[in-house]
Amino acid sequence: MFKSDCLNRLFTVALLGFLLFSSASLGAAEKPNVLLILVDDLGYGDLSSYGAKDLQTPHVDAIVRDGMRFDEFYANCPVCSPTRAALLTGRYQELVGVPGVIRTHAENSWGHLTADATLLPAALKKAGYATAIVGKWHLGLEKPNRPNDRGFDHFHGYLGDMMDDYYKHRRHGINYMRLNEKEIDPKGHATDLFTEWSCDYLRRQSKGQPFFLYLAYNAPHTPIQPPVEWIAKVKKREPGISDKRAKLVALIEHMDAGIGKVMATLRETKLENNTIVVFTSDNGGQLSVGANNGPLRDGKQSVYEGGIKVATAVVWPGHIKPGSRTAFRAMSMDIFPTLLDAADVDIAHNIEGVSFLPTLLGRRQAELRTDWFFSRREGGTRYGGKTIEAVRRGDWKLLQNSPFAPQELYNLKEDPLEENNLANKNRRMYNQLAAAMRRQIQRYGAVPWQAPEKP
Repeated sequence: MFKSDCLNRLFTVALLGFLLFSSASLGAAEKPNVLLILVDDLGYGDLSSYGAKDLQTPHVDAIVRDGMRFDEFYANCPVCSPTRAALLTGRYQELVGVPGVIRTHAENSWGHLTADATLLPAALKKAGYATAIVGKWHLGLEKPNRPNDRGFDHFHGYLGDMMDDYYKHRRHGINYMRLNEKEIDPKGHATDLFTEWSCDYLRRQSKGQPFFLYLAYNAPHTPIQPPVEWIAKVKKREPGISDKRAKLVALIEHMDAGIGKVMATLRETKLENNTIVVFTSDNGGQLSVGANNGPLRDGKQSVYEGGIKVATAVVWPGHIKPGSRTAFRAMSMDIFPTLLDAADVDIAHNIEGVSFLPTLLGRRQAELRTDWFFSRREGGTRYGGKTIEAVRRGDWKLLQNSPFAPQELYNLKEDPLEENNLANKNRRMYNQLAAAMRRQIQRYGAVPWQAPEKP
């Protein structure tokens, strides 16, 4: 009898252990992989799925078709570094020390990522994720603000801001291409390299460990330098297109083809069904090089809608309804908590970003915030080291596109093109939004944004 009881107990303990192990393994296996694709300076109207008539982007259009398209998605800032800081931390960029563009030379650099900022890869690593960035970093050129210092296991890409040449990969004559900590000098067009490296990374992933791959193309940022054969193809298809526009269209279509290869690799490796794919841009398109921001005013560098509203789509097979579309408003910093929410990872610190996962899953959701703030600090005589800002509350938007110009007030519902300045006609709303902006600027002032001087 005693022997039988012991055997029964041993069997029960073993069974419980097996069930617990199986449950834990299942839980780990069910965590979604994440592929976050960030493109650089893409115009709101520069995808065929967002209305472009002279451009073909079948692979990004497939992402839009297979998931949820956002009509009201905003970048945190109309330029590069600040939006990237917000995207990867879930915070307003000023609160992590990046109000402006981080550049090679200190006298023209307007941000320094704070030491206490928690980045998305670091948060996901705690939940067992493998983490990688391929492409453009643009959040620091030196330790401790390089990708491997801030939570990425693997970095294959470019530390700096823009490239002076897509084939030579230099900025101010400096080579910022890296494989982790090692300087490299690869041959080929940067878009092709980032595509190839992303596909290689995906092929190395096993199904036992979830991964986060942040693919940050520097296309279609200047210089507008697509492979020549892509320009020829566009000109043949689009008779009468200007040389300027043809080059930008070719650069975007070349990037779209790369994204298609990455998505094909997801399918080939059988990773597609358990991978969340996010596609978005860091800001609007640059009008001076031929960008199309659709029915929006202005473009990159501006806090008019054309500078901050961006094409965005999210795919998650089995969770997000294919072909869905939403006017629900979100912004770059909301991606951070949304992905952690989907991965069932707790956030142990305060952030301003709010998860929009309920919207992705087809559920009703309250507006994420009352006031939406956008800002940028910049140098030169045009800005003088000062900031430009915007705040949106409901349909109302107060903005200032030059630190030396008066603030402007618009009602976006009645005036989506921001043509009728109501600053002198609705002083009550003007004063309310101006006060909200001042309070936010005071909040930002508590966080240093310049690197400490070296002894």
